[in-house]
Amino acid sequence: MNLYEHTIIAKQDVSPGQIKQLIEKYSKIVEKSEGSIVKTENWGLLDLSYIINKNKKGNYIHFKIEGQSKVILELEKSEKIDKNLLKYMTIKVKKFDLETNYFQTNKDKNSDKNKF
Repeated sequence: MNLYEHTIIAKQDVSPGQIKQLIEKYSKIVEKSEGSIVKTENWGLLDLSYIINKNKKGNYIHFKIEGQSKVILELEKSEKIDKNLLKYMTIKVKKFDLETNYFQTNKDKNSDKNKF
């Protein structure tokens, strides 16, 4: 099995309910294509490096996927026609980093330190 990290950027005006629907939609596509999602991360609304279709910000969603290349082909085919998405990107990796949360806020980091 191959390991992939797949990130999608949804438009800035997409509601939290629609983001959940996007996550469910693409999770089902992965499962139908005989793949599995190891981890899903909602990175939230972040600034874009440049304006894309009049959007200055985007909702980032990151998937860690295990499966064959046909899983990614099915995902990208569906994402090309999705009007709520601005961009998507897939990277093949050798192993997943499941420990680090790169987009955790400082407030969250401090609360994690106080737990121990």
